[in-house]
Amino acid sequence: MSHFSYKCCHGLSAIAFALAVSASASAADLDESYKDDAAGASDRSIEAIKVGGFIGVRPSYEGSDEYEAFGLPYIFPVMGNGPSFFNRFDVYGLDDIRFKLIDRNGFLAGPLAGYDMGRDEDDGDLLEGLGDIDGGFVGGGFIGYNFGPILFDVSYHHFFGDADGYQIRFGAESVRYVSDRTKLTARIGATYADEGYMDSYFSVSGAGPADLFEADAGFKDVNAQIGVQTQLDQNWSVRGSAKYSRLLGDAADSTIVENENQFFGLLGLSYKFNMAD
Repeated sequence: MSHFSYKCCHGLSAIAFALAVSASASAADLDESYKDDAAGASDRSIEAIKVGGFIGVRPSYEGSDEYEAFGLPYIFPVMGNGPSFFNRFDVYGLDDIRFKLIDRNGFLAGPLAGYDMGRDEDDGDLLEGLGDIDGGFVGGGFIGYNFGPILFDVSYHHFFGDADGYQIRFGAESVRYVSDRTKLTARIGATYADEGYMDSYFSVSGAGPADLFEADAGFKDVNAQIGVQTQLDQNWSVRGSAKYSRLLGDAADSTIVENENQFFGLLGLSYKFNMAD
C-alpha cells in the first residue's frame, strides 16, 4: 500500500518536479500578448511580470511508494507582441530545457540543458547504505517534427554528475485550444537509459537493506501526461497537470523499487502585473 507524507522540499527539488510535470510549459501563455504574430508589432520589451505558485505531489524517489507534497513560487517576465527570444524555450523538466534554434516548416531542432537533482540516501528505507547521488549538469540536443496536429520528438540527455550516463527520450504531444481561454496538452513518451545511468540509480551493492542487483541498459519507463491551462481573466490564470510513469525492465526489477507505478500531480495559480498599469 502506498504511503503519503508531507515534506518541506528543497527549492531546487521542488523546481525539478514542477517543471517535469508541466507538459511543454514555456514562457508563453494563453492570451495574445504571449504569442508570436508575424503581422503584429515587433515590440520585444517586457510587457508584464507574472507572479504565481505551484502545489504538487511526487514520489520521494523514483520507484518509491511514498509521496511528498511541496509548494513552489515563481516569477518571470512577459514579452511584448512579436517574435520573442523567450518563446524559443520549452521546458519539459529541470533536466530538459530546450532552445528551438531551428523552427521552420514544422521541423524543430536545437540544444538542451538542465540539471539532474540526484538522490539522497535518506529518501527511502531501501536506499540506506547506498550513499547519496550528487546532482550535476545535463546537456544534449533534440529534433522534432509536426505531423499535422501531433509533434513527434527525440532528445538526447547526457548526465555529468554522479549519474554519469545518458538517456534518449521519445515523445509525442498534441496541443488543443478548446476555447480562446483554455488550452489542453497531452503527451506520451518513453525513456531509454544507458548502463551508466541505470547502474547509478537502480543497481544495488554494499550492505544496504535491499538485495544486491545489477541494472543494465534498456528502456527505463513509459509515461503519459495531460495538462490544462485556463486564462480566468486578463490577469489571473490557472494550470493543472497530471503524469503517470510506469517503470520497465531492470528499473522495475531493481530491489530498491517499491512500486513500478509512479504518479505526479500539480496545480498552479498566477497573476500578471501589467507594466503599463
